[in-house]
Formats: sequence, C-alpha cells, structure tokens
Amino acid sequence: MNRLHLLSILLEAVVAALGVMLAIRKKKMYGWCIAVTFVLYVVYDLANLLALNISEDTLYMIFFVATLSILWAVWNIFLEA
Repeated sequence: MNRLHLLSILLEAVVAALGVMLAIRKKKMYGWCIAVTFVLYVVYDLANLLALNISEDTLYMIFFVATLSILWAVWNIFLEA
C-alpha cells in the first residue's frame, strides 16, 4: 500500500468531518454537501485500494454524486461571498 494514498484517504475523512462541523456549528448547509462529497471520495478510494467487489458503474455513480455535491456546495459558497 502506498502511504501517500493512505494519507490522502485520511485527509479526505478529516475534510468530511470539517464539513459536518460547518453544517452543525456554523449552520452552513453547504457543509453537508462537503461532508457527503468527501465521504464518497473515501468510499471510492477505499473500494479501489482494497479491490472491493463494486462494479465500475457503481463507482462512476458514486464519483458523479460526489461531484454534484461539491458543485452545489461551491456554488453556495460563491453566492454567500
């Protein structure tokens, strides 16, 4: 296993936790989208790293939903600024 890959997955989990904190403590709804995005990134990366038996179509859908989620979050951050 590549240590850099593991570190990246750990950092994705930290970003997901910070997204939840944004949503709960700062009352920013886009925090939930950030959290969802990075939880899905963790799932996607772990599925690849551990060679889990998840179909490519399912992985593509996970990545697509994560992309939509971060797009919504960034759009709302842009509107707030």
